[in-house]
Amino acid sequence: MAQLEQIEAIERRLWEAADTLRSNSNYASNEYFIPVMGLIFLRHAYSRFLKVKEEIEKNLPKRGGKTRPLTKEDFSQKTAIFLKPEAQFDYLVSLKQDEDHSQALITAMESIEEDYQSLQGILPKAEYQDLDNEVLAKLLRTLNPDELKVADGDIFGRIYEYFLTQFANLKAHDNGEFFTPISLVTLIANILEPDQGIIFDPACGSGGMFVQSAHFVEKQHKNPQMLTFRGLEKNPTTIRLAKMNLAVHGLEGDIQKAITYYEDPFQMEGKADYVMANPPFNVDEVDADKVKKDSRLPFGLPGTNKNKKVSNGNYLWISYFYSYLNERGKAGFVMSSQASSAGRDRAIAFNFIKLS
Repeated sequence: MAQLEQIEAIERRLWEAADTLRSNSNYASNEYFIPVMGLIFLRHAYSRFLKVKEEIEKNLPKRGGKTRPLTKEDFSQKTAIFLKPEAQFDYLVSLKQDEDHSQALITAMESIEEDYQSLQGILPKAEYQDLDNEVLAKLLRTLNPDELKVADGDIFGRIYEYFLTQFANLKAHDNGEFFTPISLVTLIANILEPDQGIIFDPACGSGGMFVQSAHFVEKQHKNPQMLTFRGLEKNPTTIRLAKMNLAVHGLEGDIQKAITYYEDPFQMEGKADYVMANPPFNVDEVDADKVKKDSRLPFGLPGTNKNKKVSNGNYLWISYFYSYLNERGKAGFVMSSQASSAGRDRAIAFNFIKLS
């Protein structure tokens, strides 16, 4: 079996096992998916930790026959997360059945958040208190198959994305709006060909535009740290998913809570090298009075209805994308067919280039 087929088989098996546990518990998809994604985050972090640990230890200086202890900085240089013993997956899997699994997971997450400011308050903790020991023990064992202990590459990054897709299909959160299909995101990244500079997504969901842009750069044998990721998202739960998604791929980004129609916390006008987005379609509840003087609408306000609401938010988004770009910036985005003459449910605009 080819490597890709093996990975796909593992993804399906892990999902089926996790979903079976969901189906046999009292938890709905929207209650279950954050704890599961947290465990996948931990498992990936541990896989990456072990691989990088071996590389680091080979090059550590020795004094008096002793090697200095490993530090968080050692791992940060390798785009990996440093894990204290209590946050390492083997320790969690080895817990006895009568030990408090939920508290052990909370302690593990807290230890990571102590070391990484970008993840503080983001990782799931309280959610594990509602899952009993048997369910958590099964989940931990499920996500620790022998094949993954020897797998190379960004396998758990792929699995994280796969689980996001499956939970989106279950409408686990906001009717799946937190996740754009990877095929669409990859297409946009491949067309825009981001290589360095600021990538801005004003409706970033779970951060897929950032991850696929980093993958594109890596395939060009370049360093994704040449990219700066900035995103806006209105839903706190989705922001958590996005920050975990970045971290699980060894990336960092600044993602802030905002309603893009009314807020521009980064003051991004004229600053973005790339704008990539899949905004909500056909919104007709934007307050016209609040946005009519917005400098991000260089071509003016679109039509309004009798309730003083903008008739269709698609025009607003396209205007925003234009205003965010610098002189040589490019935008790629998914938009409703009502914003074009494509005659399909959605259309992709690409190489949307700002002209001086």
